[in-house]
Amino acid sequence: MFAVLKTGGKQYKVASGDVLRVEKLDASAGETIQFNEVLMVNNTVGAPFVVDAGVQAEVIDQIKGEKTINFVKRRRKHSSARKKGHRQQLTLVRIGDILEKGADKSGVKAAMGGAGVSYAVALGAPTSIKAAAAAARASQPKAEKKAAVPKAEKSAKAAPKAKAAASVGADDLTRISGVGPVIVKKLHALDVTSFAQIAAWTPEDVADMDEKLSFKGRIDRDDWLVQAAEFAKG
Repeated sequence: MFAVLKTGGKQYKVASGDVLRVEKLDASAGETIQFNEVLMVNNTVGAPFVVDAGVQAEVIDQIKGEKTINFVKRRRKHSSARKKGHRQQLTLVRIGDILEKGADKSGVKAAMGGAGVSYAVALGAPTSIKAAAAAARASQPKAEKKAAVPKAEKSAKAAPKAKAAASVGADDLTRISGVGPVIVKKLHALDVTSFAQIAAWTPEDVADMDEKLSFKGRIDRDDWLVQAAEFAKG
């Protein structure tokens, strides 16, 4: 029996016993997970997924892929050169049972990417993934309702605050390559106003900002931390 599953935006044809390297999953070594986005099982083709089908797998280890080198050189005014290596985070899994039916009632943890379950509510997502997404949302505390503020009073308060945030003690973040006025506004909204703050970001901070700004690795690609550290020196 074989199946075609989807994970990390890629499709894989698998059979029981196969070992795969897939985009990083939120699981520990030795844990059993289940891929619920199954496009095909033997001669059964999904639309887009096969209903109630799943592929179970054992997580062998969390690994990194081969190192790739990215070299960028800018000519003309403010010329610069940048060389950077990158190793993609991957999960090594061994395929186990392939379920043509009964995946929703198997009780095995659904395979989720490191980014979480936000994508699971998309149209056509399998039932078990939708349930996991609903459970994650239900566990989050509800935001307290704020007292209503008249529109005139709200706009009068908001304008001076925004102006102060942009002018008092804020560095000119547009000096960082790839940062424009729109991104500066988003950074200010996240209380990021100086080169020193950006230069002190940890890898976890970079990943968090990538997600909040929807940058998909742009902070690392453009070397924000290196540029910010140089500008912070004056």
